[in-house]
Amino acid sequence: MEKRTTITGHWNDDPEAVTLIDAHHHIWDLAANPYPWLADTPEHHFFMGDYSPLKRDYLPDDFKRDAQRHNVLATVHVEAEMDRGHQVDETRWLTGMNRLHGMPNAIVAHAWFHQGNSDEILARHAAFPLVRGIRSKPVTSLSPDQSVAGQPGTMQDPAWLRGFALLDKYAMSWDLRVPFWHLAEAAEVARMFPATPIVLNHTGFPWDRSDEGLRAWRAAMETIARCPNVHLKVSEFGLKDQPWNYESNARVVADAIAIFGIERCMFASNFPVAGLRIGYDELVQAMSRMLAGFSDEDRQRFFWKNAQAFYRI
Repeated sequence: MEKRTTITGHWNDDPEAVTLIDAHHHIWDLAANPYPWLADTPEHHFFMGDYSPLKRDYLPDDFKRDAQRHNVLATVHVEAEMDRGHQVDETRWLTGMNRLHGMPNAIVAHAWFHQGNSDEILARHAAFPLVRGIRSKPVTSLSPDQSVAGQPGTMQDPAWLRGFALLDKYAMSWDLRVPFWHLAEAAEVARMFPATPIVLNHTGFPWDRSDEGLRAWRAAMETIARCPNVHLKVSEFGLKDQPWNYESNARVVADAIAIFGIERCMFASNFPVAGLRIGYDELVQAMSRMLAGFSDEDRQRFFWKNAQAFYRI
C-alpha cells in the first residue's frame, strides 16, 4: 500500500509490521492531572483485578515506544477517568499533547449525560477540534443476575436519555462501555437514536469463557449488532487473574467479527491497560494472525480504514 505518515515519522518496512490506527488508548501524567483511580481512590471492581502497575505516567513517548514495531497512522484517545470535576481539562491537556507529540489525533471525551450541566460540558468539549465523541459510562450491575434498571444514571433514566440526545446536536458519537448483560438495554438506546454513531468498547466484555457464558455473550452481541449505527472495537480480552490466551481470544474475535461484519469492526489496543496481560507488539501480531484468512482490503478496513471513517480522522 501507499506509505503514509506515522505518529513517529518513521515508516517500518518490516513485512510483519502492521499499518494501523489505534482506535482506543489512554495516556496520563499523574503529576500534572488528577486521576483518583490511579492515586488514592482504588477501583475495587476493576475487571482485571490488581492494576497497581498502571499507577505510573504513561505519555505519548511511552506509547510510541510500545508501538514502534508497527506503522501507527493515528490514535484515538478515550477518556481516562480524570477527576470528573476536570472533564474539559482532560480535553485541553490532550490537545496540548497533540501539538507537542503529534498524537492523539482524535479525542473521545467525558461528560455525564444525566447531570444538569451536560449541555454546557458538551459545548465546551465541542470547541476543541479533535473531539469526536463522548464516553459516558451508564450505571450498570456487577453481574447478570442483578438489576439497576431505572436508577439515576442508567440507560432508562429520563435525565440520562435527555443528555444522550444532545450528542446529535454536537455531531458526536458515543463510546459504549458496558458488560454484555446490558447490551439489550444499549440496543434500545441505539434504536431510539438511529442517527447517533455508537461504538461498543472491548468486544462487549466476554468475561465468562465457559460455553454457557459465551452463548450468553454471543446472544447479547447479536442483539446489539442488529442496530446498524453500532460498530465494534475488537479489543481488550484481558481476564481477571488469568493470562492472555491466544486460542480462547481467537474464538472470541472470530465470533465478534462474524456477528458485526468486518465493515463495522476496528482494531483498538486499550493500552496501557491491556499491557497488564500482553505487550503491544504481541497483541498486534496476535490480531494479525487471527485475521490471516481475510483479504488485504478487509484487513485494512479492520486495522485502520474503519476507525478513520468512524472518528473522521
